[in-house]
Amino acid sequence: MKSDEFIVGVDVGGTKILSVVVNNEFEIVSRCRKKTKGWVKDTNPENKIIQTIEESVEQAGNPKIVGIGIGAPGPVDPKNGIVINTPNLGWENFPIADILSKHFAVPVVLDNDVNLGTYAEWLLGKNKEAKHVVGVFPGTGIGGGLIVNRKIVHGASGGAGEVGHITLQIDGPLCGCGKRGCLEALASRIAITREIAALILRGESTYLTDKVGTDVSKIRSSVIADAIDHGEKKVEDIVRKAAYLTGVAIANLINIMSPELVILGGGLIEALGKIYQEEIQRAVKEHAMPFLRKKVSIEIGKLGDDAVALGAALLCAKKNDKL
Repeated sequence: MKSDEFIVGVDVGGTKILSVVVNNEFEIVSRCRKKTKGWVKDTNPENKIIQTIEESVEQAGNPKIVGIGIGAPGPVDPKNGIVINTPNLGWENFPIADILSKHFAVPVVLDNDVNLGTYAEWLLGKNKEAKHVVGVFPGTGIGGGLIVNRKIVHGASGGAGEVGHITLQIDGPLCGCGKRGCLEALASRIAITREIAALILRGESTYLTDKVGTDVSKIRSSVIADAIDHGEKKVEDIVRKAAYLTGVAIANLINIMSPELVILGGGLIEALGKIYQEEIQRAVKEHAMPFLRKKVSIEIGKLGDDAVALGAALLCAKKNDKL
């Protein structure tokens, strides 16, 4: 991009919208974040996105915006800028890119949020020369992003990379997708919370009983990390099991894709990165084929909450020949 050109990157989720404005060095010059509880039931949910973008641009001093990138959860149609289906947002076949393009009169690029988080961590990280990359982001769910020959993989459906729905246990716990035994049903924060809640009910976690009582909504990733720091061994065992299962899924991806780089991101990684890296490395060693795992680097992402929005800005620049 030219020095007077700027791009907006947007991360749309079920609980928040984050809009960042980046300069031609892809440095964030302004950031606007809004909570979005209940907003998805609005007749025109795009209004909240437009408002967030406008505020971020205003905070940046109203510079020249040459494009907008947006990341949304679930399967998307990147070619036509349509969010196909997002259960958490309640959208079906929502033409968000067209709506924003008409409002702001600039090109708009859409992709899946974890694809974009993976994309940003790769291009802005130390291993940007890698050609084949897998991103795995454990949090409330478990998202995945796939890059092959330096291009994001969407597959025939637009929804490739659903790492969280790899089946690891036939007839296992019911997953939000309707299947049983998915990685997400076994190792997401929701799954971890379910097991921790049982500890609390049995009186086997003094720290968490005092901290959250019976309100499981308070069992966030940071609270889990604090419990482990306070010596809650059974809580740590639950997390290590989830991390190991995540590693088994990653080992399967290594066996199938033979990537050079695996990027770990998401809320659980940010709070419990050391445990996750240890257990994932152990699972990969035990389950990935030796000659395939030999050249794989497994790295923790560095961009935190900004990863998706930055990835959206980067992809927008790429699509519009400004990268």
